[in-house]
Amino acid sequence: MTAFNAPQLINLQLPGRPGGSAGLKAVLAVPAGPGPWPGVVLVHEAFGLTDVMRRQATRMAAAGYLALMPDLFTEGGARKCLIATFRALSAGTGRAFVDIESAREFLAGRPDCTGRVGVLGFCMGGGFALATATRGFDAASVNYGRLPAELHEHLLGACPIVGSYGAADRSLPGAAVTLGATLTRQGVAHDVKEYPGAGHSFLNDADTGPRLLRPAFKRILGAGPDPEAAADAWQRIEAFFGEHLAERRAEPREPRRAD
Repeated sequence: MTAFNAPQLINLQLPGRPGGSAGLKAVLAVPAGPGPWPGVVLVHEAFGLTDVMRRQATRMAAAGYLALMPDLFTEGGARKCLIATFRALSAGTGRAFVDIESAREFLAGRPDCTGRVGVLGFCMGGGFALATATRGFDAASVNYGRLPAELHEHLLGACPIVGSYGAADRSLPGAAVTLGATLTRQGVAHDVKEYPGAGHSFLNDADTGPRLLRPAFKRILGAGPDPEAAADAWQRIEAFFGEHLAERRAEPREPRRAD
């Protein structure tokens, strides 16, 4: 990871949009030193905006990105919002997509942002990172995110994508190979890799989820931190974002389809 001074972590509320969460909560990590910086919208995993997820935002800011993680469970927490959020992911439309777009617009409009904005997601958030790769972002990092049924059609016009998966994750067998092959056919710039010994959530620096369920997550999904695989994946993500988010864009990138 690139060496920077400690970023500033700020809790805030984003401007609302029709169809989005009322009083959308978010955490913003601002790099130390003078900007402007490229922006990255981070999309949290299924357990919500936890301390582990906050550290992921801080990590991206430490690497030189204005990092914003919206709370997709603003209107009731994971227990009330999880099912509806996964339904939105399957449908490709809904409140979560509006909230992610609000976050993108918020970053792009800040004077300390270069105007180039990427999206990076984990688990459920990885699915959203892939689903929004055609919706105005300049690069996407898809980390153990599920693939949509009509992947070829879904990726038409996608931004460059870097993807990371674990071979021990039984919930996503063959996902890395399928995604990489489809992106190759589509002519989309990409770097997709599967890590042999890693499972789901291997980029986290600590276990997440209800303690009583963690043994099952480990057994079924291979879930849990994998420092060696994570170090390599972060290096690839930073190199990929460094290439595709480095320059200020002359014209805003317009989403291919609107909600």
